[in-house]
Amino acid sequence: MNLERKKVKLSDKEVKKIYVDSFSKEERMPFALMLLLTKITRTEFLAFYDENILCGFIYMAAVSNITFIMFFAVDKRLHSKGYGSQILKEVQTIYPDNKIIVTIERCDVEAENIKDRIRRKNFYIKNGFTETGYFTELSKIEQEIIIRNGDFSSEEFSNFLREYSNGAMKAKIWKK
Repeated sequence: MNLERKKVKLSDKEVKKIYVDSFSKEERMPFALMLLLTKITRTEFLAFYDENILCGFIYMAAVSNITFIMFFAVDKRLHSKGYGSQILKEVQTIYPDNKIIVTIERCDVEAENIKDRIRRKNFYIKNGFTETGYFTELSKIEQEIIIRNGDFSSEEFSNFLREYSNGAMKAKIWKK
């Protein structure tokens, strides 16, 4: 498997379909806004292809020694084929010295989609992420913070969010 990465464009309808299919309306940002932010902030929106087949995408920001994956999805028809793991490896090659942070839906609460949440968390754990014991609330949704390639610091992550957003993002972060 040799993935090719390309910057996402407004005309990338397949990427938008994967995005809409993978995230609830409450979680999503407007697609055009995501693309705009890649022009004015330290944000990257990358699509990954195997040959000419779109496998998935990642939307992430990097500031200092932290890379925060905000949105990541693989085409549901390609789940369990190794593409997600390969995309995460690509992120680590782009930012080899950075801590990689992801927030995921909580698995310690009752939810209609608890099996999907647990499957998602197990995927990240299998790919070298570890639990931090911390939670945050982004877009009014409580999420668990997991990390790869380093130890988590709530102060460091708060500073990341503040610097990334020019002071607009102030996430509540708490320990379990």
